[in-house]
Amino acid sequence: MIHGKRLLVVMPAYNAERTLERTWSEIPRDVVDEVILVDDASQDGTVQVSHSLGLPTLVHEKNLGYGGNQKTCYAAALARNADIVVMIHPDYQYEPRLVPAMASLIALGVYDVVLGSRIIGKGARRGGMPRYKYAANRVLTLVQNLLLGEKLTEYHTGCRAFSRRVLETLPLAANSDDFVFDNQMLAQTLFFRFRVGEVSCPTRYLPDSSSINLARSTRYGFGVLWTSLQYRAARLRLAHPRIFNGSGPRGSEVC
Repeated sequence: MIHGKRLLVVMPAYNAERTLERTWSEIPRDVVDEVILVDDASQDGTVQVSHSLGLPTLVHEKNLGYGGNQKTCYAAALARNADIVVMIHPDYQYEPRLVPAMASLIALGVYDVVLGSRIIGKGARRGGMPRYKYAANRVLTLVQNLLLGEKLTEYHTGCRAFSRRVLETLPLAANSDDFVFDNQMLAQTLFFRFRVGEVSCPTRYLPDSSSINLARSTRYGFGVLWTSLQYRAARLRLAHPRIFNGSGPRGSEVC
């Protein structure tokens, strides 16, 4: 529990056998009520490692994709009565010890969503983020801030915390099952006018950390731009994209 709120950590896993235990060992379990792992049909020993750690483990019989994995993560967390859910990759790229700080900002009512930004400070490059990934991150973030009317430092982090209200409100089923899910989810969060905050998150680019190839990165980039254009069209009432259909939280304006 953290400030009276039930806190769950979810880890969407795919071939994380070598990094899972390191990630899990640094999650502050004095405040985290439960850690759940969802395995997306890994080809290595991820499930066996998860079981050895005593983690509740959900296993997809076939690979559903990164977005499909997260859909299962959040549904499972809500079913286990989570008030706050922190999603962190089990590849040890992000800092697990930030979980209490991120969750506290939600538990205290400061924000509805908190992002662990690799860009605040100099954590990304110091942590080994490749130059081309850093450049792409900055360009996409600039374009998104212009189209979405925000001032976030990063839209592409894999370390995120959500209130239960956010997860119950967003039409997550309408989102992609691929990597662009993350970006669609954040665009939905902003569209429904939830409060988004950021904390500085050190990162590690290690040989065992997961990374998508150039082709999938390019596809992701175009998906990000399309999501931002859909957001702008929906805001201007020029279109009604499925990912932005929904009533939103009480008292909010979504159009």
